[in-house]
Amino acid sequence: MGQGQADIAIQTLKECARNGEWLCLKNLHLVTIWLPVLEKELNTLEPHTGFRLWLTAEVHPKFTPILLQSSLKITYEAPPGLKKNLMRTYESWTAEQIAKKGLLERAQSLFSLAWFHAICQERRNYIPQGWTKFYEFSLSDLRAGYEIIDRLFEGELDIQWEFVRGLLENAIYGGRIDNIFDLRVLNSYLEQFFNPKTIGGSQFRSKALAPFPSSITLPKSCSIMDYRTVIMSLPEDDKPAYFGLPANIERSSQRIFSSQVIAQLRILSRSITAGCKFDREIWSNELSPILNLWKKLNQGSQLIHQKVCPPNEKQGSPIQSFIALEQYNAIRLVQSVHHSLAGLSKVIRGTSLLTSSVQKLAAALLNQECPLSWQSKWEGPEDPMQYLRGLIARALAIQHWVEKAESQTLLSDSLDLSELFHPDTFLNALRQETARVLGCSIDNLKCVASWKGQLQDAKLQVKIGGLYLEGCNFDGSRLSENQHDFPSVSSVPTCYMAWIPQVLNYLSTKHLSSFIHLNQALYSFTLNSSFTFLRLTEMIIVK
Repeated sequence: MGQGQADIAIQTLKECARNGEWLCLKNLHLVTIWLPVLEKELNTLEPHTGFRLWLTAEVHPKFTPILLQSSLKITYEAPPGLKKNLMRTYESWTAEQIAKKGLLERAQSLFSLAWFHAICQERRNYIPQGWTKFYEFSLSDLRAGYEIIDRLFEGELDIQWEFVRGLLENAIYGGRIDNIFDLRVLNSYLEQFFNPKTIGGSQFRSKALAPFPSSITLPKSCSIMDYRTVIMSLPEDDKPAYFGLPANIERSSQRIFSSQVIAQLRILSRSITAGCKFDREIWSNELSPILNLWKKLNQGSQLIHQKVCPPNEKQGSPIQSFIALEQYNAIRLVQSVHHSLAGLSKVIRGTSLLTSSVQKLAAALLNQECPLSWQSKWEGPEDPMQYLRGLIARALAIQHWVEKAESQTLLSDSLDLSELFHPDTFLNALRQETARVLGCSIDNLKCVASWKGQLQDAKLQVKIGGLYLEGCNFDGSRLSENQHDFPSVSSVPTCYMAWIPQVLNYLSTKHLSSFIHLNQALYSFTLNSSFTFLRLTEMIIVK
């Protein structure tokens, strides 16, 4: 279906129902608008006892529920894992397809293609660390890749692997990818699997497809059974090293899967609360924990009653102006949230009328979502309770930042950037103030950090704590990969950070013994927060 066969399908349906034959309509998810017509025809049929109608479709939100309820449903999902994926491929290929013309390099190329296809598909289990999003790598991509390799070995010329990689990257698999990072990953796989060192024939020693934890090399044979033997030797559980991922990536994958299950359970729980309109009893029972939490968080603080004037544009240095603006926005956000929750509380108690704004606020909180009116002012956690906790914690921390700034001790104390609503703006303010002190353009400054003490050539520097590193360990001098018995996120020692002129040669052996560039290591720092990230990929770590 999906190519204008609607009239033919109806005519064939009537004939099969009258003659007692079987009929299969495929890909109904492509014609969801036509499904009511099919339902009408099915209701008017008087079929033969031997008539059977088979319908196939992918998951689609607009698929007619009445048609689903009147059918016997069978769901098919391919078993996950590299081993199962490769077995499906080699069960679809015949021995004649593998051993065509007796060319060893051709048989090895097909196995590399099957391995590459399986890696691309199974890497989707590690989103967003594997791929940044879900890509629909399908059987049609594998067939297109097979056609390229099949035609490639029809001639007698030397194999141009760059040509093969270009077609797979730009025309087939890469055509589905719209992210630069994912394209780099795809190109890395192509460089690894399709080259003379990996597919070397019988006169060379082939480079392993997966060097660890167990070496997987291409068989020196054109027999399909030898390749199936290699597949059967693979473990049932995928090793992250097969994908080039860290050993503890499974923990992250399990957390993401758990979050998805929890989100689905929350959707199921909305049928009672979100599906109905104002109900004082339901609203009181469901929203009382949030209202009580907000009341508890504000006990002993004057944030909701504190008066603060808008910051003056000529309020001193850029850092002082930033802190004043951060305090002003924090207090206004706290008071805005308090005003909205107070209005909701009055509606529940019956002392105020229900308005559209209160209705939207309650609907979001009943669905355990953070209201858009809050997120528009600060993009915090999606969970409303975590949002309120983070809001109050940062608003109180800003008060201490103001006190340190007034006493001129801010830059001398250890700072935790996760206490700010906009940590990137603070670093930019530090950059601007450094440029004023040095009398140069901010474009001529670069960010550096040191774990060996203060930076000697820096005019202004801050001591940063509370930094965390994801995917590896760093003790201040050495970067090492996380193992199974280490947490996926490790703390980073306190460092000194500053902006210095680019003309200063911090890479000289006179000043330091070695350095690590985070952009090359493909790691990023995260702040001590699950929802505030600070990328320092252009920062040079000075040992």
